[in-house]
Amino acid sequence: MRLTSTIRKIHERNPKLGKAVSLATATGVIAANSFGGSIPLWLMGVGKVITGAPIADKAVIKIATYWISSNSALIDDMLPRKDWRISLPDDVHINGKYLLVSNHQSWVDTSIVQYISEKRLPLTRFFTKFELIYIPIVGQAFYFLDFPMMRRHSKEAVAKNPTLQGKDIEEAKRACALLKDKPFTLLNYLEGTRFTKAKHAKQQSPYMHLLKPRAGGLSLAINALGEDIDGMLDMTIVYPDGVPSYSDLWKGNIKRLGVDVRYIEMPDALFNDIKNGGYENDDAVKSQMFDWVEQIWQQKDQRITDMLAEFETNPKAPNA
Repeated sequence: MRLTSTIRKIHERNPKLGKAVSLATATGVIAANSFGGSIPLWLMGVGKVITGAPIADKAVIKIATYWISSNSALIDDMLPRKDWRISLPDDVHINGKYLLVSNHQSWVDTSIVQYISEKRLPLTRFFTKFELIYIPIVGQAFYFLDFPMMRRHSKEAVAKNPTLQGKDIEEAKRACALLKDKPFTLLNYLEGTRFTKAKHAKQQSPYMHLLKPRAGGLSLAINALGEDIDGMLDMTIVYPDGVPSYSDLWKGNIKRLGVDVRYIEMPDALFNDIKNGGYENDDAVKSQMFDWVEQIWQQKDQRITDMLAEFETNPKAPNA
């Protein structure tokens, strides 16, 4: 608490120095936790792979949860005054199984997801490229934590070896299936990339604040997890003062932030069709899925406009 108080006083008296101290402190703590946790993570992860023991799996998740909680503590205790408006449904549960879709603007987004999820939602996973497994610590952590890791085969590779056709989908389904027997939040950024004005213009996106959504990843998750899903959630993130860089988070530059999480409902008939493989095999089902996703995105686009307006019409004093 004394360190927290000291850093906040530095922010008040000398903001430039305060930002430097916050960034250095956060970098040191995150690096120390990452390095310190990597050895037990590796040991438990290897034990999980070799034995399949549930206790090893729980230990890996516990290590990851500790790492996330340490980052959240930094945000709560060290960063200066901030106006963060966060709304989640009252009935989400840390032992639930959820599919989560979100807009995507910054590398900060995933840290915000982890922050708001702590003690309220299960550990968040997301689709990653299999090649990330070769990145020290991070890649292996993704693997041990059962992040769905996808091998993408180029058109050229499939042309040379036709047996690769559809293999990436099969592998992704198998990876998703690893989550069936445990709580999870599976995050999918439907835009497929971070929003920028250049990308928005190139796409000629019909939405004011969003890129065009994709439906393949969400459909794949529904097909793989089916009835194991307790609900689908839609998260909307806004940064009223502009899209931040990752260092902006730890400098305390994100003074205002809005996050809205709510349930979204898919028609039962469409859900069942996708669960049974209709998205891949039936053009009519695929068309219905695109229509549904576009409807969700239209609502989200308006929600972003409303959330940004709320910050301007109803300013609040930042929290201490």
